[in-house]
Amino acid sequence: MNMIFERKLAIPMEVKEMFPLTGTMSQVVEQRIADLKAIFEGRNDRFILVIGPCSADNEDSVMDYMHRLNDLAEKVQDKIFVVPRIYTNKPRTTGDGYKGMLHQPDPEAKPDMFKGIIAIRKLHMRLVQETGMAAADEMLYPENHKYLDDLLGYVAVGARSVEDQQHRLTASGIEVPVGMKNPTSGDFQVMMNAIQAAQHPHTFIYRGWEAHSQGNPYAHAILRGSTNKHGQSLPNYHYEDLMLLHDFYAERELANPAVIVDVNHANSGKKHIEQIRIAKEVLHSCRYNDSLKKLVKGLMIESYLVDGNQKPGGGTYGQSITDPCLGWEKTEKLVLDIAESL
Repeated sequence: MNMIFERKLAIPMEVKEMFPLTGTMSQVVEQRIADLKAIFEGRNDRFILVIGPCSADNEDSVMDYMHRLNDLAEKVQDKIFVVPRIYTNKPRTTGDGYKGMLHQPDPEAKPDMFKGIIAIRKLHMRLVQETGMAAADEMLYPENHKYLDDLLGYVAVGARSVEDQQHRLTASGIEVPVGMKNPTSGDFQVMMNAIQAAQHPHTFIYRGWEAHSQGNPYAHAILRGSTNKHGQSLPNYHYEDLMLLHDFYAERELANPAVIVDVNHANSGKKHIEQIRIAKEVLHSCRYNDSLKKLVKGLMIESYLVDGNQKPGGGTYGQSITDPCLGWEKTEKLVLDIAESL
C-alpha cells in the first residue's frame, strides 16, 4: 500500500472526554435542534438562514463574525431562525487547496489532523457557549461526524458526496436535519434518491461497528445549481426549478418535504454579490405561490466580515480564503431586508 500511517488518532469518545460539554451547553444544542425540527415539520413558520463563512479558517475572525451574527439574529428572531455556518472541512474539486480547519488548523502550516480535530471541536464549543447557537457543518467524512455530533444543529451533505452510499446511510442515523445537495451534474433525481435513502432505516458498517439507523425524517433538499459539460454554471433557484422539485416531492412518500436554496456556488456562478438578488427572487417566488412558501424553508448564504476572497496567507482579517463571501455590511442589510419582506 502506497501510504504512510503516521499515528493512530484519538477516537471521538476520547476527544469528547478531553473536551466535554456542560449540561447547559447540551440543553442549548437540544433546544436549537428542537426549534429547527419544528420548522421542518411546519409547526413553526420562521424562515431559516444557514449563513456564515465559506470555510472556518481562523478561530478569532470566525468568532468575531459569530458574535455579530448573534446580535443580528436576535433582532429578527420573530421571523428568522439563524443557523451559523462553521464549515471545518472543505471538498476540493481537484484535491488541491485548503481543505479546512480539520486538516490545517493553521492554513499556512502543514496538515496536522489531531490538532485539527481539537481545533474544530473547540470552535464549535465556543459558538454554543458564547452565543447560544448551534452551527451547521458539512459532513465531508461520515466517519468524522462523531467528533462533533453532540454540538451540531444542522448537517449538509455536499454535491460531490450526495451519491455516496456511506453518506446516505450515515445521514439516516443522524438526529439533526440533514440537507442533501443536488449533485454537480444538477440531477434532481439523484438528490431525491439520497433523501429517500436517508429517511429510511438501514444496517451498515460504521467505524468498525454493525450499526442500525432509524431513518432521518428531516432529510431534505438543498439546491445549489449545477455545472454543464462546458464548465458553465447553471442555476436552479428559479420559480420553474422550485416547482419541478415540488412535483418530484409529490411523486414520493417522503416526510417533511423541504428545500433550502443555496444562493452561492453554481447558483451565483460564485459571484458573491449575486446572492442578494437571488435571495430576493426566491422570496418573490414564495410570495407568488403558497405551495412554494411551504416547501422553501430557507436559504444558505456565504458571508464573512470582508467582501470577496483572498489566497491563503493574504493577510486580510475576516476575508474568505476559499469561495468569495458577502461582507458584513451587505450581510446585515440583506438579513434585515429578508425579515422585512417575510
